[in-house]
Amino acid sequence: MDTLEQTPLTETPTPETEVQVTEPTPQEQPANDTPLMKTKEEVVARAQELAKADEPADKQEMDLLKQLFYRYHSAEMNEKRQAFIDAGGDPMAYLPEPDPQEPLFKEALQTIRQRRTDALAAMEKERNENLEKRLAVIEKIKVLATTPEEANKSYEDFRQLQEEWREIGPVPAESVTETWKNYQLYVEQFYDMLKLNSDMREYDFRKNLEAKTVLCEQAEALTRETDVIGALNKLQALHQEWKEIGPVSKNLREEIWNRFRDASTIIRKRHQEFFENRKAQEEENLQKKTQLCEQAEAIETDGLNTFAQWDTETKKILELQATWKTIGFAPAKQNNQIFERFRVACDRFFTQKNEFFHNVKESLEENLKKKTALVEQAEALKDSTEWKKTTDTLIELQKQWKQIGAVPRKVSDQLWKRFTSACDTFFEAKSQANAGQRAEQQENLKAKQGIIEQLKTLLEESEESASQKVRELQKQWNETGHVPMREKDKIYEAYHAAVDALYKKFNLSQAQRRLNSFKTSLKVTAEKEGSNLGRDRDRMQRAYDMMKNEIQTYENNLSFLSVSSKKGNSLVADITKKVEKLKDELNLLGQKIKAINEAIRQEQQK
Repeated sequence: MDTLEQTPLTETPTPETEVQVTEPTPQEQPANDTPLMKTKEEVVARAQELAKADEPADKQEMDLLKQLFYRYHSAEMNEKRQAFIDAGGDPMAYLPEPDPQEPLFKEALQTIRQRRTDALAAMEKERNENLEKRLAVIEKIKVLATTPEEANKSYEDFRQLQEEWREIGPVPAESVTETWKNYQLYVEQFYDMLKLNSDMREYDFRKNLEAKTVLCEQAEALTRETDVIGALNKLQALHQEWKEIGPVSKNLREEIWNRFRDASTIIRKRHQEFFENRKAQEEENLQKKTQLCEQAEAIETDGLNTFAQWDTETKKILELQATWKTIGFAPAKQNNQIFERFRVACDRFFTQKNEFFHNVKESLEENLKKKTALVEQAEALKDSTEWKKTTDTLIELQKQWKQIGAVPRKVSDQLWKRFTSACDTFFEAKSQANAGQRAEQQENLKAKQGIIEQLKTLLEESEESASQKVRELQKQWNETGHVPMREKDKIYEAYHAAVDALYKKFNLSQAQRRLNSFKTSLKVTAEKEGSNLGRDRDRMQRAYDMMKNEIQTYENNLSFLSVSSKKGNSLVADITKKVEKLKDELNLLGQKIKAINEAIRQEQQK
């Protein structure tokens, strides 16, 4: 065989030029084989399925499952809350129930995580074993490359070692470059020492060119892929295949490599642009979510004291949460942090809201007890006929009702209707009773007007005849009941004007008139059942004694006053006049006491 020209494999890319994908795949994009899940139960079932699968679950799908579960979980909680409100429940009273699916989902995720951890450990072990295998292959090729006299005879062994190298799986990342360089070094050395004939070498170059042309076509097809991430991953596999393929003829090496490299460049550029755009979008999302956090944190709850105020602020929080759901992911490093910040702000609000409602609930129950007691008191008084006393009591109950705060909404109307019904029952009965009373007062008014007219006619009679009739008319006046309040003062003034005109005409003294008036009223009092004349007499007797002592004091003081000055004469005159007036009053009081004694005596003789 002819000696082959030594041809280094310079068109094969080095590991430094190989595309390395370090960016995370988009969290929004599910794995290609991930089934469409429209319910929370389907998400849980998929998680449990992955937990039992032979292969560890893809992290991207795990993130998607977690996102879907809590999206459906939140939607279900909102639906239950709305159903509670639609059924008449108080929005402030709603307390979410535990989700029975959540512990199942968390348990499945924990199992998947553990299996992924175990799988990564097993993968690491396998890669170390692969490293040992590759190093062994390199050593064998090295032996072949250092024995030129046996190179042609060992060609089949060399091809077998190349096939064995391709079948060995990946090695630890830190050993990839070194092992590949060593492998390439000794492969090139072996080719340099080959003494194969030109036909065999040309055949080998042609087969390698065909294989590399297929890789170029596949790479060029990837430039049109819409899934730029998947395209880059596939490109990496093509680069790995490229490295395993031997050289082509020298005059085609640069051309075939440039074709493959150009397609790779386009794919890498599209991949880079995709992540740059996504990074910019994620930064924008981070800014939007930060603003939502600030708005949620700015909501103050210390001054919220009514249901309406809490309801207004709750709507704000729910609107912020709805807006949050419309915003995509933030950068991976900040995504969990910004979500935790927002969650803490929302949880703080709803925790304080629940505390407020708990305290309000206790207050509502206490107010319910108080108002129920007022209702029972009002219902006990609704049939009372003690108009004045009961009216005052019910008015006081109404004042107390206004001072008591709110009660639970479900019983508020019913309790209010009971209270107002009891009050209305009493006041309607009182109104009907007062209607009869007003009619009676009108009759009394007419009677008293008649008495006044009769008194006026006595001015034409003699003193002896008029005196007896005046006493009779005064007795009738005292026995006549009440008149309407608006006529009371007017009729009273007309009555006394008529009496005073009679007294003036017949020269009756004021003291005598007062005594006559007293005797007339005394007769009326004595005739009333349950009258207590003895008590009245004792009261007047005490007044009589006090007045007598007062006169004695004034008379003693007069004896000490000096009458040498003009001022002294004036003071003595004033005291003397006062003593005379007191003596007149004392005399009248004594006659009243005698009249009472006479009335008592007559009553005892009956």
